[in-house]
Amino acid sequence: MFGLSEVAIILVVVILVLAAKKLPDLARSAGKSARILKAEAAAAKDESAGTDGQTGPRVIPGETVGPKSTTPADSAQPSAAPHPAQPDSGQPRPQD
Repeated sequence: MFGLSEVAIILVVVILVLAAKKLPDLARSAGKSARILKAEAAAAKDESAGTDGQTGPRVIPGETVGPKSTTPADSAQPSAAPHPAQPDSGQPRPQD
């Protein structure tokens, strides 16, 4: 009669024919699940690598951060804002 491999092939063909409308949704959800699993595994790996809590400063390209002021006198005095750089229009600039 039929062997196990022939029955398996017939079942796969029947499933493909009957569930053809559901296969794209099934593949899409399987892809989303795989991406989520990959992201979670990477997050767990990063978390286990930094368990001592000693992480370096966060560096953002193009951002400059100066040293923090430790004296209260520095933070109490408002700093005068410099004039913005404007092209020379030929007229004298008002003096403050």
